[in-house]
Amino acid sequence: MEPLLALIVAKLNYWVCVILMMIGFYAMIGKRNLVKKLIGMNIFQTAIILMFVSAGVKHGAKIPILNKYDVLKHGVDATQVVNPLPHVLMLTAIVVSVSVTGVALAILLRIYREYGTVEEDEILEKLGK
Repeated sequence: MEPLLALIVAKLNYWVCVILMMIGFYAMIGKRNLVKKLIGMNIFQTAIILMFVSAGVKHGAKIPILNKYDVLKHGVDATQVVNPLPHVLMLTAIVVSVSVTGVALAILLRIYREYGTVEEDEILEKLGK
């Protein structure tokens, strides 16, 4: 039983990401309030960003700022340098996430002004479906 517990503790950040993903997924699927669905989507996106940032971590590695003369003379040991690509991509994902949230909030505001509610059932009822 101890090896299983050690494995869970060693990968705790991934377990937290999975739990956050499930919370966000439940909010998107299970809730009828559009604002709660949007919050669930943001939780889900944050969990994915955390997962990718966690996957990009390399213990004991240096940042990828190198002296070009040393690189030309000795080369680069890829095991000793952190790959910056996952972190850069997640910065882009954060910007996209904030943009999507802003547009979604604007649409929710328009829906509220039109129908007087953000409850999915009430909106569908007013539409006659």
